[in-house]
Amino acid sequence: MNEQQILEELLALLEANGVTIRNESLGGSGGGLCTIKGRQILFVDTQAPSIVTAAVCAEAVPKVADIEQIYIKPQVRQFIENHSNQVS
Repeated sequence: MNEQQILEELLALLEANGVTIRNESLGGSGGGLCTIKGRQILFVDTQAPSIVTAAVCAEAVPKVADIEQIYIKPQVRQFIENHSNQVS
């Protein structure tokens, strides 16, 4: 599974857990998760490399879903665990 496929899986996980995905030109930083008026929105930086965006998504997934309670493809789960700042 390449980094683009991992990114697509992560974005699908976020959307399945109620996160709105917004693609914006943000200067290459990768974007980030925020809450606006009670809605969780992930800003995806269209100027960032997919590996950077995937890392931002991997950090966001545990914040919006209990990753121990849902099925996640093994390669994607490993990527989340490698890039998550949260203690599981």
